[in-house]
Amino acid sequence: MKQLSAEHLLGIKYLKKEDLDLIFETATHFKEVINRPIKKVPSLRDITIANLFFENSTRTKLSFELAEKRLSADVINFSAGQSSVKKGETLIDTVNNILSMKVDIVVMRHSNVGAGIFLSKHVDAKIINAGDGTHEHPTQALLDSFSMRQALNSELKGKKIVIVGDVLHSRVALSNIFALQLQGAEVKVCGPTTLIPRYISSLGVTVETDLKKALEWCDVANVLRVQHERMDIKYFPSTREYTQLFGINKQLLDSMDKKIVIMHPGPINRGVELTSDVADSNQSIILDQVENGVAVRMAVIYLLAQQIKR
Repeated sequence: MKQLSAEHLLGIKYLKKEDLDLIFETATHFKEVINRPIKKVPSLRDITIANLFFENSTRTKLSFELAEKRLSADVINFSAGQSSVKKGETLIDTVNNILSMKVDIVVMRHSNVGAGIFLSKHVDAKIINAGDGTHEHPTQALLDSFSMRQALNSELKGKKIVIVGDVLHSRVALSNIFALQLQGAEVKVCGPTTLIPRYISSLGVTVETDLKKALEWCDVANVLRVQHERMDIKYFPSTREYTQLFGINKQLLDSMDKKIVIMHPGPINRGVELTSDVADSNQSIILDQVENGVAVRMAVIYLLAQQIKR
């Protein structure tokens, strides 16, 4: 059986194109499974998975938990808000205490960049990065690529993808750029210059500050949330001005001479990044992304579990 080249899922930049193909192939199989009347498979009946979320999360946490349960794994949920971390316990101590319960895989979200890499060097378990600071969110990028491939009914080589919005604070953007480039797609970013990182051109990504031009260029627009909670200063004058310049509405889409695919990793600030008539339109694949998230996370967990030595 084919295996992933990486021992953990720490970021897209540690994967190869063959790894992505294997994950997508496996996810396609699991998507069929979760659309059956009986949605469970006994694949990981002897595997224990700990979900460690040191940052708030609703959708990612639920998606991972559902994926784990669909694979029949035993699941431990850990939330830092109700834990000894508040009493000063270190990350290593917390994880070692959980590992002493004989945990095989750790899914972790943490506000510190590189937390998953640090953990992988100190504990004997498979690590899946569910988001580290403003660095990477690999499973989101995988489900985004998987959703694009389904929507376009083709591989992404030569396809044009624009990432719109708050690129500076987004771990989703960075993981998406790595994943899309691995597959041979062309990537542009579009947003206020204050929300575009200075290093972006070093990644081989071009910048477009005119939203209409960006949309006319692309096949897919992946629209990011404005992350007010990560902003310590004002990056643009007002939400109203942001929406006027970088918000996507139905009138704008209808004025174009082609139909593009609209995506959003959620949660959406409705009326800011997207109007409701765009988010709920037939050009939007936002709900497909949610469904595909469970299948892709099942694939990643399953493939990493195959490497566990018993």
